[in-house]
Amino acid sequence: MSFGIQHLELDRFRNFSHLKMGINPGFTILAGPNAQGKTSFLEAIYWLSTTRLLRGQRDSEAILQGESGCTVKAELFSGTSVSASLEAGSRKRFQLNGMNLPRAADIIGRLPCVSISMFDLEIVRGEPSERRLFLDLELTSLYPAYLRHLAHYKRALEQRNALLKLAQERFVDDFSFETWEDQLAEHGKALRQYRMEYVGKLQPLAGGFHTEMASREEILELRYSQKDEGDLVVKLPSTRKNDIHRGTTQLGPHRDDLLVFIDAKEARLFGSQGQQRTAVIALKLASLDVGTDTLGAPPVLLLDDMLSDLDPERRAKLCHVVVSRAGQAILTCTEETAAGHEILDRADVLRVQNGAITKA
Repeated sequence: MSFGIQHLELDRFRNFSHLKMGINPGFTILAGPNAQGKTSFLEAIYWLSTTRLLRGQRDSEAILQGESGCTVKAELFSGTSVSASLEAGSRKRFQLNGMNLPRAADIIGRLPCVSISMFDLEIVRGEPSERRLFLDLELTSLYPAYLRHLAHYKRALEQRNALLKLAQERFVDDFSFETWEDQLAEHGKALRQYRMEYVGKLQPLAGGFHTEMASREEILELRYSQKDEGDLVVKLPSTRKNDIHRGTTQLGPHRDDLLVFIDAKEARLFGSQGQQRTAVIALKLASLDVGTDTLGAPPVLLLDDMLSDLDPERRAKLCHVVVSRAGQAILTCTEETAAGHEILDRADVLRVQNGAITKA
């Protein structure tokens, strides 16, 4: 089994009016000046993989300026076709082999990918929500059961929060709360188990990659942090009065965090930008390895303009890891030489200019 894209077609997406092209099953380098469409190309693949835009923007911003809609379609090595479309003012739609899927989330897992970009620095230096999102995106692409637990948990959380706000205005009986609290406890316990096991798998791998890439001897540690201890089925009723006052649920995996330490200091607070960058690359490379082990083949690797920001030694180490572990990999950089000879010798090199892609 192998994951990857044979052909990709973009219609009115971001910088691209229309593009249809085959993609190397190995390495592809997209080179060219900034703001020409390199990141947009990766973003189209990421959209198909996760239903989200790489830059965390509104879906409407996927549409080429002046147009009313956009479509991204990919033919996969598996023989499956996946597509996403969006019309202005409407919800995005996803298709599998030409058939509309009931929910956007039903496309997740069809095209597993790991993305490494400057936007990922927020995983280390940003708010806990960024790290929870990282865990959710990685785990939903690997485990369909995780996606189901997450959907049930989110619905129960929305319903309980709505009851909490209602209870600020009038009496709400205990039974109404208990229905949703039981679901929060059941699915929250499952989410935490998946997350803790996943972090346990990431830890030794990320630590190893970090040691290889760090400019000096530094120890990277990952720790899954729960805001609360004990069974939520017991804890939630005991906090209900306080939650009604606040109007929101204070306990549960939606409040947990993934803590990242470098030499026993929290990287978010004390890490330099270089340390944070190295930590996030190590974390993403570890997720690539865990994905390969779980799925039986490497997810597609998207590496967006990270090479030029690394010193030559760390760049060479990252390139070596990519060559030794990646399946299909698509890299962007302003100059193809940034990819180094180890990747250049294996890659298709393409130039990106004004939303057009040509052979270099």
